[in-house]
Amino acid sequence: MATRKLILSQEVDGLGAAGDVVEVKAGYARNLLLPRGWATPWSQGAQKQIDSLRRARQARQLADHDEAIALKGTIESTTARVEMKAGKGGRLFGAVTPALVAEALSKATGHTFDRRQVALGQHVKSTGSYTATVRVHDEITANAKFDVIGKA
Repeated sequence: MATRKLILSQEVDGLGAAGDVVEVKAGYARNLLLPRGWATPWSQGAQKQIDSLRRARQARQLADHDEAIALKGTIESTTARVEMKAGKGGRLFGAVTPALVAEALSKATGHTFDRRQVALGQHVKSTGSYTATVRVHDEITANAKFDVIGKA
């Protein structure tokens, strides 16, 4: 099978983070990754640029690591509130999305989160208490608690 070597320009679930060099099937590259701008073709010149960016990122991550640990503690000690329209029995009209959880966490902690940092372990379609996984740093994840509250 034909494969292509690509450089990811943003994080792709199950594949890698921005700046990673990956080898994927040619059709996946041609039909999804390249047209959406999620990756660029790999070359030797681009590899040199990636190496320099990776060295800079590692130096910066050492400083960010302590902040990430502190943020993890803040996330795990607070409970975010997600308010959604609900019917009888607490059944939601729609579902809770990672974007809604990221917004609620941002309000609760004062730190900005992106929807791509939040992973829900299950579909949330009713009121109650849930837990989501938040990627704070490349190696650090936090378990964020959030309550889904129904409103009329």
